[in-house]
Amino acid sequence: MTDQIRVVAAVIIADHSDGRRVLACRRIGPPALAGLWEFPGGKVEPDEGLTEALRREIAEELGVAIEITGTLGGPWPMIGGPGLWQPFIARITAGVPQLVDHDDMRWLAADELESVEWLASDQPVMGEVARLLSA
Repeated sequence: MTDQIRVVAAVIIADHSDGRRVLACRRIGPPALAGLWEFPGGKVEPDEGLTEALRREIAEELGVAIEITGTLGGPWPMIGGPGLWQPFIARITAGVPQLVDHDDMRWLAADELESVEWLASDQPVMGEVARLLSA
């Protein structure tokens, strides 16, 4: 099944003064997905492992290093595309997120998850994300 996973994503959680929050990023493309929110990540290259691909994608997209601390269920079907995607739970270990491949980012609390319009593929994990943030 691992060879069917084409996309990896980081559910980046951080403790803030007002509680735990997750990083959400707004896409700038392609046009059909522009303006929708996602967990950052990207495609797995043929010669990469899943966690290796995720670390590379997050460094490219956000300019930060992460530690992967677990998985968030899955793998999940890519809605509107072939293959599967795998979300990983992560935390930032170095750097401050920068806008490179997105036009906005927000740290959302559990009660704010519905305040943005998520990619269809990301929606099935929202219940588990809310539980992680409330723990």
